[in-house]
Amino acid sequence: MDKNIEIELRGPLLKKEFDNLIKFFENNGKKISEKDRILIDYSTFLEGGVEKRKKDIRLRVTNGIPEIIVKVGEWGVTEQRKELSAFTKPGDFDTLVEIFGELGFGKGMLCERKSKVYEYKDIEFALVEVPGHSYYYEAEKMANNKENGDELIKQIENICKELKLNIFDKKQFFEYIDKLNKETNEIFDYKNYTSNYFKNRFNLK
Repeated sequence: MDKNIEIELRGPLLKKEFDNLIKFFENNGKKISEKDRILIDYSTFLEGGVEKRKKDIRLRVTNGIPEIIVKVGEWGVTEQRKELSAFTKPGDFDTLVEIFGELGFGKGMLCERKSKVYEYKDIEFALVEVPGHSYYYEAEKMANNKENGDELIKQIENICKELKLNIFDKKQFFEYIDKLNKETNEIFDYKNYTSNYFKNRFNLK
């Protein structure tokens, strides 16, 4: 059975904690990848806004590979969301932005993220840098519909506690998202889009 339910927790990191975790996972975990990602999160401007949305609709390009991604379910702190994803070929990102724009997705939050991803005790940890701003981690497991999400959340929480990691509560999480949106993310408005904007700005192949 396909695992398409994402079980995820997040928490803040100081720069020193971020660096120490990299060293720890390099020695004790398995490195999966490094990701250089640009994304447009359209959900901020849909019904429900940042906090109450039930669908997370994004376009993103990771290491040059464009992707349409939709997550269904509540988000905030401890998440159990269905994840739907489709990759396209390098060079397609601007076309995807135009398709979404013509379908009515006119505004989104434009974000830039860099991350190092490790597997540790069967949990995927992404150590994320918001360039020039801050750091956080995401700890996740993928599950199928028959698995007990609450048990998996408990597992992840226990490993995070072992690692002495703080976990966002709902208030802290949305305050952090609000801070990112005000201080480092940008509002993307399709009506101002010009051909190959993302290719030219971010040197996408």
